[in-house]
Amino acid sequence: MKRAEALSILQEYTKSESLLKHAFAVEAAMRAYAQKFGEDEELWGSVGLLHDFDYEQYPDEHPTKGQEILKEKGVSEEIRTAIMGHADYTGVPRETLMAKTLYAVDELSGFVTAVTLVRPTRALSEVKVKSVKKKMKDKRFAAKVNREEITRGAEELGVDFAEHVEFVVNALKPVATEIGLNP
Repeated sequence: MKRAEALSILQEYTKSESLLKHAFAVEAAMRAYAQKFGEDEELWGSVGLLHDFDYEQYPDEHPTKGQEILKEKGVSEEIRTAIMGHADYTGVPRETLMAKTLYAVDELSGFVTAVTLVRPTRALSEVKVKSVKKKMKDKRFAAKVNREEITRGAEELGVDFAEHVEFVVNALKPVATEIGLNP
């Protein structure tokens, strides 16, 4: 799948600026990990773009409804399975490196965004691993973000947590302006 096709599907179903920015952040993190692992950046980036495309219109059926829509559009089972696996409640196991990576970067990308937005400068360039780890301990901060999923994601991916946070922060920097983290 090419980015243009994934972006078209995303924009067909998602109008919320914050959800679009999240999709672009996850795409950036997925592309960076694909490059690191020697995988297909277009494919992995497309999975990042599409992982929540159905959430705005079908929040109670996400990502199952999205998987059905993608199947109708002829999207590969590999992509659909990875997307299903990013939500623990689907029960779909994360067996591929792509699926494990999506799970590992999804919640963390959102959390890094939240950490950035509470900084006085709102600049991603100033976010450090130490800041993210400190905010992880504050259960009131970004309370809806599941910290267990963030740490489990790094574990499943087989990467050190601090290195994973630093990698994702750095992966988001090239798109910081696009995702509102570079005033």
